[in-house]
Amino acid sequence: MTDSNSAAGGGQALRRAAIAIAIFLFLAALLYLVAPEDFYPWAKAIHVIAVISWMAGMLYLPRLFVYHAETERGSQQSETFKVMERRLLRGIINPAMVISWAFGLWLAWKGFGFQGGWLHAKLAAVVALSAVHGYLSAAVRKFAEDRNEKPARHWRIVNEIPTLLMIIIVVLVIVKPF
Repeated sequence: MTDSNSAAGGGQALRRAAIAIAIFLFLAALLYLVAPEDFYPWAKAIHVIAVISWMAGMLYLPRLFVYHAETERGSQQSETFKVMERRLLRGIINPAMVISWAFGLWLAWKGFGFQGGWLHAKLAAVVALSAVHGYLSAAVRKFAEDRNEKPARHWRIVNEIPTLLMIIIVVLVIVKPF
């Protein structure tokens, strides 16, 4: 596959992902309008699905960076990693984060009125996860421009941060320790 074919395929995949997300959100809005009293469990399900997608990408992207950091700049393998990283970020991680935040904030407002120490701690952990997301997004740009200066070991360590935040978030939501 040539670079132009790869770029065109990536653009088509992103358009398909955007269309799928738009249809999904339209159906969610329609469900809310038709049966608002039954929407809360659907919103929880959508939120959990989005969080799982976001976490899958947040766990996979730094692993790609580990392998990418070990390749020679400008090599075919490096170029392949660039495409994979860009598509993962734009097609899965970014939309999943937006949906996670949108439905999560709605659930926090509707279900808890933004009350509870555990909820505030969870939101702080989600803000931290979003900051890691931003750091990884900047890294995708640096790798794309062949400007990564971090060794594979750095990315191995960074790969653990989303896991730790996920554990904290899940414990706060399930146990509600305070």
